[in-house]
Amino acid sequence: QVQLVESGGGSVQAGGSLRLSCLVSGYGYRPYCMAWFRQAPGKEREGVAGIYSGGETIYYAGSRKGRFTISRDNAKSTMFLQMNSLQSEDTAMYYCAATYSSCTAVQRGYEYWGQGTQVTVSS
Repeated sequence: QVQLVESGGGSVQAGGSLRLSCLVSGYGYRPYCMAWFRQAPGKEREGVAGIYSGGETIYYAGSRKGRFTISRDNAKSTMFLQMNSLQSEDTAMYYCAATYSSCTAVQRGYEYWGQGTQVTVSS
């Protein structure tokens, strides 16, 4: 059973940076696509970015125009989300997700989810 554990969230002032990590374990074959989603209070969960096992990346609406960068280290079974110039609108619970199918911004496209890590940005 694939397990995903996020870390790296916290509280930061506007303009600051955070780096989220997602450790994946329990797989026989490495998930083809891993992705970050986020869910702000009172809003639907939205896709941020996805990354294929070969390193190709896809950015979705939640990535906020280049301020976020997704990466992965297959040797460490870890995916990252570097978030720069954080703004109050970035306050949300951030989730990592994995699928053996293609990356998509749609939640139901992912079989496996982490519990989330909270990011709070104060202005």
